[in-house]
Amino acid sequence: MKSKFSLRFEILAQALLAMLFIGAASSAYAVEYSSIDASKSKITFTSKLMGSKISGSFGKFSGKVLFNPDEPEKAKANLIIEISSFNAGGEELQEEAKGKDWFSTKLFPTASYVTDSVKITGPNSLDAHGTLTIKGKAVPLLISVKYQLQGKQMVFDASFQVLRLDFGLGAGNWADTSAVANEVPVNVHLVLNQK
Repeated sequence: MKSKFSLRFEILAQALLAMLFIGAASSAYAVEYSSIDASKSKITFTSKLMGSKISGSFGKFSGKVLFNPDEPEKAKANLIIEISSFNAGGEELQEEAKGKDWFSTKLFPTASYVTDSVKITGPNSLDAHGTLTIKGKAVPLLISVKYQLQGKQMVFDASFQVLRLDFGLGAGNWADTSAVANEVPVNVHLVLNQK
């Protein structure tokens, strides 16, 4: 028969082990993700030019992202896109896009997206309310995002539409939406490493 001392010791030991287990479990889930894996992340878009569909991308972007899967509603993002990394069509089209009628990259070398708030919309999905700034024009933008853990990385996928004329993209003859569509579907694939 066990003494009162040994029983108390066992209870105390079990309580300590339980606390350690709970602490370890909570710390395992409370991992933060913030570092963008540029080699796996991408921003792509499509557009219609003279009735033909063209696809393109922005090859360089960076920024700060804070994401804790235990508290997704507290996520924050500040993404900076280098407009000179625009890649669509041939060389002539790319040079045209960088000119004053379009992105005017000499005056506005970057675009940005900054979140204002985040709302959980379902399992592994959220709405990010933020501001997209292109060519000095800031426009509110709601982005619906899906996320999932892949290995030690958190992967985000979002699709949304940008209206190019809201940002003054395509002046003069290019403002004609029968020549170039106003609607520009955009896809973002963002991969984050652990903090």
